[in-house]
Amino acid sequence: MTASDPSPRDTLLRMTNAFQVSQAIHVAATLGIADLLEDGSRSADELAETTDTHAPTLYRMLRALASVGVFAEETEGRFGSTPLAEYLRTDASDSLRAWAMQIGQQYLWTSWGHLLHGVRTGEPVFPELYGTTAWEYRAAHPEEDAVFNAAMTALSAPVAEAVVRSYDFSGINVLVDVGGGEGGLLTAILAANPTLRGVLFDLPQVSTAGTLLERAGVADRCEVVSGSFFEAVPGGADAYLLKSIIHDWDDGAAIEILRSCRAAMAEGGRLLVVEPVISSGNKSDPAKFSDLNMLVMLGGRERTADDFAKLYTEAGFRLTDIIRTGSPPFNIIEGVPV
Repeated sequence: MTASDPSPRDTLLRMTNAFQVSQAIHVAATLGIADLLEDGSRSADELAETTDTHAPTLYRMLRALASVGVFAEETEGRFGSTPLAEYLRTDASDSLRAWAMQIGQQYLWTSWGHLLHGVRTGEPVFPELYGTTAWEYRAAHPEEDAVFNAAMTALSAPVAEAVVRSYDFSGINVLVDVGGGEGGLLTAILAANPTLRGVLFDLPQVSTAGTLLERAGVADRCEVVSGSFFEAVPGGADAYLLKSIIHDWDDGAAIEILRSCRAAMAEGGRLLVVEPVISSGNKSDPAKFSDLNMLVMLGGRERTADDFAKLYTEAGFRLTDIIRTGSPPFNIIEGVPV
């Protein structure tokens, strides 16, 4: 440690107070501040008038965010963009605006506030607080569901590119994206593999599914099917893709989902699960905190390589490979039926 390095106490204090930065970023994203700065700096008064907020208080929030580099106070009371703010723009490549809007949603914020209950009981917090599952809650609250789906699509964009680069889909004729949401990942795969046909499978409330497919010009090679993966998934495909699905569930439910895929799969088919694989030891790994999010919200979990091998065996698969995608922390966990 050098004299300029923060002390362990100061480092811990910054970590403890990090929620303040997260919530301020959420508010800035919800107000669309970065979009408003696209053409140059603006005063807090101008921004407040556009966003229908209290100008002196908006200034205080922007001043705080400028202190950590999210915006820049160029002259007193006038703010401009920064490299960090660019990722809060709606039209930015790899935009994080939708995720920042999601991370501050009241139901998520409140659930994390009861993490202690989850640690003491081992049970998910959300159902205890709201009397329903997170999926049912969002289905009953379309505006919050739209924010969630947009956030998942935004986070999937760099992962989709990495998956396309990392895996050879040339031997697959039909690919089913199980729980594929708005179709961001499947769209990227179809665009990169012009002979491949796809099936986008998710719950009926994912009503915007198909928009991305049409925009990319691949809708004619993809069927959109609604249903529950606990009941059955579309049959006869060569490969079944599940991105960020298995970690939503405990082992019993995860095995049930994988068995649905096993029952539907064509002879010689492949299972492709795209999820984090928790690293061992003290290595910094975002999956370790995502694991807590799964506990709090859903009762699910992130898993180690050994955990995945056990799940696959129970569901009738053999784990054949774990392929790093180059988009941490996601990997392609490949399996074949046994």
